[in-house]
Amino acid sequence: MGAWELLLTALGLMLVLEGISPFLAPGRFRGMLQHVARLDDRTLRIAGFCAMLGGLFLLYLGKH
Repeated sequence: MGAWELLLTALGLMLVLEGISPFLAPGRFRGMLQHVARLDDRTLRIAGFCAMLGGLFLLYLGKH
């Protein structure tokens, strides 16, 4: 599998996973978005950073 195919596969999987919550529980998803909208920038940055670290860790596990 080439690099572009792998990238498209990863992006496709990400979109599928991201779409599960709004598809299965749109009301709860909307409430979560409203909660996230009230968070300050620092908290959002920390959450985003933790998500990136978690993703990198999973990628590392998948390669080794």
